[in-house]
Amino acid sequence: NWAAGGQNTIAIGGIVNLFAKYKNEKNSWDSMLDLGYGLLKQGKDGEFIKTDDKVDFTSKYGRKASSKWYYAGLVNFKTQMTAGYNYPDVETKISDLLAPAYALAAIGMDYKPNDKLTAFIAPVTSKNTIVNNDVLANAGAFGVEAATYDAAGTLVATGKKLRSEVGGYVRVVYQQTYFKDKSVSILSKLDLFSNYKDNPQNIDVSWETIIGLKVNRFITTTIT
Repeated sequence: NWAAGGQNTIAIGGIVNLFAKYKNEKNSWDSMLDLGYGLLKQGKDGEFIKTDDKVDFTSKYGRKASSKWYYAGLVNFKTQMTAGYNYPDVETKISDLLAPAYALAAIGMDYKPNDKLTAFIAPVTSKNTIVNNDVLANAGAFGVEAATYDAAGTLVATGKKLRSEVGGYVRVVYQQTYFKDKSVSILSKLDLFSNYKDNPQNIDVSWETIIGLKVNRFITTTIT
């Protein structure tokens, strides 16, 4: 209880970044799993609220076409672990496990000029949005088809839990460490998707950057 006023606060969070990479003369296979979760409570009577919640898995296989280009296929799956609410309202869910979830499969070309940068370009991509929650699906959340009602307000058809799209996809990943002691690291991921049939000019954008600053053997600061 600060003499100058204020509120007690407690926060906890963590991130996990796992990588698996394989490469020989003709083949390249990269997989990545990102997990993140965080909670924050402020004030004596405050509720714990989420500050981070993600599951992001990507696996990409490539067959060499030239010195820097690969014929490649990619799968990606994104979701979250627990329910999200319209804070400070902790009764109304706005998201949940597998609501939404995004499953993407793409075929294209992968540009890999070095071990630090990769740019995957896919003109043939299937993206599926999953909303595995009846209330959110009926409301048409995350772009799925909403429920329909008659003039009396009676439910005629429930909302769809799946939205399938076909379009173009670009994924750029940059990963690098700096200085001899590798005290600074950066990982940046940019995903772009355009639906060919429905407003292709409206591009879905997902961009995440993680910067790691190593203070010593035991302490590291992470900025996301």
